[in-house]
Amino acid sequence: MIRKPCVLFLCTHNSARSQMAEGWLRHLAGGTFEVYSAGMQPTQVHPLAVQAMAEAGIDISGQTSKGLDAILGRVPVRYAIIVCSRAAQECPSIFPSLLRTLHWPFADPAVATGGEEERLEAFRRVRDEIAGKLRAWLATTGETAPGP
Repeated sequence: MIRKPCVLFLCTHNSARSQMAEGWLRHLAGGTFEVYSAGMQPTQVHPLAVQAMAEAGIDISGQTSKGLDAILGRVPVRYAIIVCSRAAQECPSIFPSLLRTLHWPFADPAVATGGEEERLEAFRRVRDEIAGKLRAWLATTGETAPGP
C-alpha cells in the first residue's frame, strides 16, 4: 500500500492557526495528503476558528487539539509546516521521513481584543492568509495522490 505524503501543521496550542490550516489543506488538496495538526501545549479548538472556517464552507468542528506526542514517531511526516513563531523555537527539527520544514508565522487571532465581531475579524483575516499561502504552496509541491 502506498501512503499519501503526510503534512503536519504545528503551533503552540493547536487551537486556531494549525487547526484552520489542517481544515484548509484537506479542503484544497482533496485526498492528496494525510493532514494532521498538533501543538506544543495543546488546549482546545477555538470556537471563533470553527466559526470563521464555517463561513468559508469548511467544517472543523470535529477536529481536536492534539500534542506533538500523538504524531511524533507514529506518522511519517513529509512536510512540517510551523504556523507560529513560538512553535518554531520549541518544536523538534528532525522527523525521520521529513522532506521539508516550512515556517509560516501567522499572527495569533486568539489574542485579538475588542468585541466578538472584532475578534472574529482577526480569525477571518488569518483564515484567508492561510488559504492564500496554502494555494501558493500547493502550486509548487508537485505532489499527487497515490494510485489505487
